Formats: sequence, C-alpha cells, structure tokens
Amino acid sequence: QVQLVESGGGLVQSGGSLTLSCEGSGFALDSFAIGWFRQDLGKEREREGVAYISASGAVTDVTASVKGRFAGSSDYHANSVRLRMNNLKPEDTGIYYCSASESATGINLDSFRDGFWGQGTQVTVSS
Repeated sequence: QVQLVESGGGLVQSGGSLTLSCEGSGFALDSFAIGWFRQDLGKEREREGVAYISASGAVTDVTASVKGRFAGSSDYHANSVRLRMNNLKPEDTGIYYCSASESATGINLDSFRDGFWGQGTQVTVSS
C-alpha cells in the first residue's frame, strides 16, 4: 500500500523551529520529486507550495517567503524527507502536506496534483 505520513507539526512561538518529516511506505521516495505545501486553516484556499526536493535529492528549492528560513532535505535510508523550519512566523501557520510525484519539476501545485499525498500535519505559530 502506497502511503505518505507527515509528522513533526505542533505549536511553537514566533522565532522558534520545527522539523517536519514525511515518511513513505510502499514505494521508494528517492525515485520521486517531493513537494511540501501549506494550506491555511479554515479557509477554502488552494495549497501553497513551500519547498521542493527533486528525485534523488539532487535539487532543492523553497518559495521566496521562506527562503533563508526553511530547507528541505532527504534521508532515503529511512525512506523519508524533512522540512526544517527556522525563525517561524505567525504567517507560517497552516496544515503542511507532502506530496510525491514522478514528473514534478518545481514548487507548483499543478505538477503534484496527480501525485501521492499525505494526510497533513498542523503547524501553529503564536505571536
């Protein structure tokens, strides 16, 4: 059974740090591009791309609003990827999802629409 499971979310004060993990089962993560997406709580808005890790982890990228604060990394021995989030701000609050796609080439939701998705982990940053 193919599955992605996110973990590591929680409540943190502004300026704090969290590391999210996305663990895959039923398939090898290193053959897939991984995207991290945030969805605002309680709003009917599309998920916003936050970070991208190419297949095999050769290329990583983050969106402009988190550049210098967030970084994606891979741990393929554990069949997982991580999103390290430093200097968190209240506007980083949301549900964070990871997605795996064989064809995605960047941080955009459209390229991950047909991929696998986890159930999300909530991050709340208090001011």
